[in-house]
Amino acid sequence: MDVLSVVGARPQFIKAFVVSRELRATHDEVLVHTGQHYDEELSDIFFEELGIPEPDYDLGIGSESHATQTARMMIGLEEVVEEYAPDILLCYGDTNSTLAAAIVASKFDLELAHVEAGLRSFNRGMPEEINRILTDHASDILFAPSERAVDHLQSEGITEKVYNVGDVMYDSLLWAREEAKNRSTIREDLGVANEEYLLATVHRPRNTDDRERLKTIITSLAIDQRRVVFPAHPRTIDRLKRYDLLAMTEEELTLIDPVSYLDFVSLQAGAEVIVTDSGGIQKEAFFLDVPCITLREETEWPETIEAGGNLLVGADAGAIREALANPPQLSSNSEPYGDGTASKKIVEVLNKSSE
Repeated sequence: MDVLSVVGARPQFIKAFVVSRELRATHDEVLVHTGQHYDEELSDIFFEELGIPEPDYDLGIGSESHATQTARMMIGLEEVVEEYAPDILLCYGDTNSTLAAAIVASKFDLELAHVEAGLRSFNRGMPEEINRILTDHASDILFAPSERAVDHLQSEGITEKVYNVGDVMYDSLLWAREEAKNRSTIREDLGVANEEYLLATVHRPRNTDDRERLKTIITSLAIDQRRVVFPAHPRTIDRLKRYDLLAMTEEELTLIDPVSYLDFVSLQAGAEVIVTDSGGIQKEAFFLDVPCITLREETEWPETIEAGGNLLVGADAGAIREALANPPQLSSNSEPYGDGTASKKIVEVLNKSSE
């Protein structure tokens, strides 16, 4: 079976490497990097560190408006599909790369498999929510990370070829947690002791494109007496500059460049609390049993809330301060996202579909 896999952003690199490792043992895979994350620290280093083969195609799209970016991805992917003629197209998550892959697959009547299907935040103001809904409804094979994700699909009338395989990011994290112990020196380099610092990330447009929300978040973090390590995405840095918040951020927080996956896992594992607006980091905190405070009003990972380890605070200053003073704690030993073998289950399903 010839598989065309499409990735474009940091979380997708992390998801794809464990699946590709299993897939390439028995099938031919061509990997396309759309270039959605084009900064070397956000892209090339992940391929190198995770052992993902160099992409067979790099579309080099880079940062554009949603419409322009998605359209350019579709044009590039169409050319790859015509040249490679795959049996199946495999896509991940909820980015513009995901949606572009789904549309191209549907136009070619090409079988489409979606990893991380069925997630819903129920906030259609998020571009990611629209991307994941449209991709699910275009997909032929849907790999759900949890039983709730399966339920979401069923409620929308999607019942065939839906598989609860668990979360591939759990597979990745189990590997990375052990690798980081031997290969990462980030905590030593920053001079941070175990469980004596906060780790924060902010990248979603709802927070970064609204000056008052971003200012509230940065100010709330700065008030805390603990050291705050803040790896910042280039887009976040741009907004901090635009809103005249960069100087305050540099003075009050430990602002650092984006770090590699193993370094970031090490920072997460050693943090006393994680503060983020990322969906993936909510899960990683859950897997690592580190309290998570989420700077959003909703989450596509409600199981982390129900288990007690995650708390939604939005950009409310009082709620952020209260959560920092009294972080959430896991109260359940449940494993809603599987047992860390999702990638094996995905390839098993693909094997059967190719028979």
